[in-house]
Amino acid sequence: MRIFVFGTRGFPDIQGGVEAHCERLYTSMPKEEVEITVFRRKPYVVHRELKYKSVRFIDLPSTRVKGLEAFIHSLLSAICCLVLRPDIVHIHNIGPGLFTPLLRVFGIKVVLTYHSSNYEHIKWGFIAKKILKLGEYCSLKFANYIIFVNQSKQKSFSTWVQQKSIYIPNGIQRIEPATRMDLLKQIGLQPYAYFLSVGRITPEKGFDYLIDAYRKSNCSVPLVIAGGIDHSSDFASRLEKDVLHDPNIYLLGYTYGEKLRQLYTFAKAFILPSYSEGFPIVLMEAVNYHKPILASNIEANREVGLPDFCYFHVGDVDDLAVRLREEEKKDYVGMDYQKSFLDWSEISREVLLIYKQVLK
Repeated sequence: MRIFVFGTRGFPDIQGGVEAHCERLYTSMPKEEVEITVFRRKPYVVHRELKYKSVRFIDLPSTRVKGLEAFIHSLLSAICCLVLRPDIVHIHNIGPGLFTPLLRVFGIKVVLTYHSSNYEHIKWGFIAKKILKLGEYCSLKFANYIIFVNQSKQKSFSTWVQQKSIYIPNGIQRIEPATRMDLLKQIGLQPYAYFLSVGRITPEKGFDYLIDAYRKSNCSVPLVIAGGIDHSSDFASRLEKDVLHDPNIYLLGYTYGEKLRQLYTFAKAFILPSYSEGFPIVLMEAVNYHKPILASNIEANREVGLPDFCYFHVGDVDDLAVRLREEEKKDYVGMDYQKSFLDWSEISREVLLIYKQVLK
């Protein structure tokens, strides 16, 4: 089967939940049964090789202009799909899903993965939200099959949508804790003596009120935020300026691989303050590393199924400040959440079955 994929910036070493999802899913696919081609956005590509493990890439021009980036890339990707005629196009998220009807009119089968309701994100204006809602409508109406990573979101739609959809949450990646500590030494951190938060520096991730809560808590352990900073974003620039002269807050930028593994391994606790998520991979990674966790009580984070004491009220600076003080006072103890998640090889087998069903 020839599967073409768009709706992701690409991989490897490109930050984002959808990017991590796609990398782990498609590199786990059995290459004897599927040929995966992923359209990447050139401005984000780190490694120029056009093959990674068993996945092939087509790199297309795009822009980093908010509101145009995904649209332009998705349009070009859809045109390529019309010319190259794969067996299935797998689209990730509802914005790129705007082009689902075009592909279907020309007889191409479409599978959509619904990651999150992007129109709920704070960064989008009125017109962008309307376009994203239109993308959602087109995606759900015209896709041959829909994968939801969030079960509550799946259940929020009509019976007709649910009948042609399935819930498959993000998986867990088997890891070995880091033994090296060179990154910690380089930036002056002590093991099990800092709070960690991971994610792109965007308004919906809630890092601004996390910083406010951290300062209000008067904690002495540092706060480390590992996430890509878009310097064209007013929000990211303000946040970066705000912490510039704060010796206890580390804004590390996009961190991956061994460095990220060290940060997770030796963190005292993991904090996820998001206002909006699909099914948060970074939260599952924190579970995987047995970290004490404080996560906002949004539906997507709740769906991970952590104990109640792991959640705080989203956006509540006072509540989070209290919880940070309490966490600082505790001796570090790794947590056993007794959670069983699918791994990516299991998820890839489920997605492969969907491809076969769509092609019947």
